[in-house]
Amino acid sequence: MKIAIRSVIKAMFFLGMAILSIGTSNAQEVKWISWEEAVKLAETEKNPKKIFIDIYTDWCGWCKKMDKDTFQNPEVAAYMSKTYYMVKLDGEGKDPIEFKGKTFKFIASGRNGYHEFAAALMQGRMSYPTTIFLDEKMNMLSPVPGYQKPEPFLKIAKYFGDNIHKEKDWQTYDNERK
Repeated sequence: MKIAIRSVIKAMFFLGMAILSIGTSNAQEVKWISWEEAVKLAETEKNPKKIFIDIYTDWCGWCKKMDKDTFQNPEVAAYMSKTYYMVKLDGEGKDPIEFKGKTFKFIASGRNGYHEFAAALMQGRMSYPTTIFLDEKMNMLSPVPGYQKPEPFLKIAKYFGDNIHKEKDWQTYDNERK
């Protein structure tokens, strides 16, 4: 009897481990890289990806919600990882950033201040979170301010990621997909 119980427990353990490994092997996570890494990859890879930048702050609740709900969504994570270099940029970061021959710095202002690079990418509209889409040559495609749920976010990401923006305007694309 002891041997049978041990065998059942052992079989259940291995079954549980197998189920766990299947669940985790299908889970896709976004791999965030620094701005410097994204620039280096965009400049050196034969077929570079587009660049996606998530501009956030530590105090932003909607930024944290978007991290949890949208970027951890398996479909979003898989598409974004395949199509974009994924960059997280603190809108109040203190480290200088070099881009296109200019050094962007932190500007002390009000309670927290802001980073000049984040402000430039957001076109002066300081709103968190704001997501930025750049093409393979690091040219601005569009800033998208505000929290986005997974499905609408993925629709926007595909609009730029699949180069649909080159063929049709957003309104036409958005109306076709409803």
